Amino acid sequence: MVPMRFPDGFTTPARVITFKGLVDGLEHIAVGLGEARSAAEPLVRLHSECLTGDVFGSQRCDCGPQMREAVERIAEVGGYLLYLRQEGRGIGLYAKVDAYALQDAGLDTYEANVALGYDADERDYTAAAQMIHALELPRVALLSNNPDKAEQLGRLGVTVSSRVPTEVHWSPTNARYLATKATRGAHTFEPASVFGL
Repeated sequence: MVPMRFPDGFTTPARVITFKGLVDGLEHIAVGLGEARSAAEPLVRLHSECLTGDVFGSQRCDCGPQMREAVERIAEVGGYLLYLRQEGRGIGLYAKVDAYALQDAGLDTYEANVALGYDADERDYTAAAQMIHALELPRVALLSNNPDKAEQLGRLGVTVSSRVPTEVHWSPTNARYLATKATRGAHTFEPASVFGL
């Protein structure tokens, strides 16, 4: 067990689990929190890496607050945070920085990815499904507002017994980003109008 410590002092014990032979060849990790192994239906969060939000506290997105929320909630009931190396919805860090410049010029987060020659969302959760199978989890409660995660996992043989919504981490800075996730990405939280758009 290693302690996970956040800048505000919140600390929780965690087990870090690594994997070999994942389909995409990337280094994803599972973080076991709480009584993960004994939970009949562990709470699982698929969290795509966001260096700018998770590490540097960018307010363009809600990634950092979502990760913190996930760690706290999973630690309470037992489960896993799967930290997936899929920066920028799968386009990579450098392309994500280029997408930021396009967003500053008026494009939304999905339009920027497309303008750079990528799909709006390039993430594939096959490696996440492999990780869940390797952890021998017969069924999971998925902590997510993104229906695509549950749909992909289901197609990949993972039983998602329920989808547990995350909080909405709204700020004036990320309002347009969240509204775009709701309207273009089908994320299931309040309609775009609540974000002031």
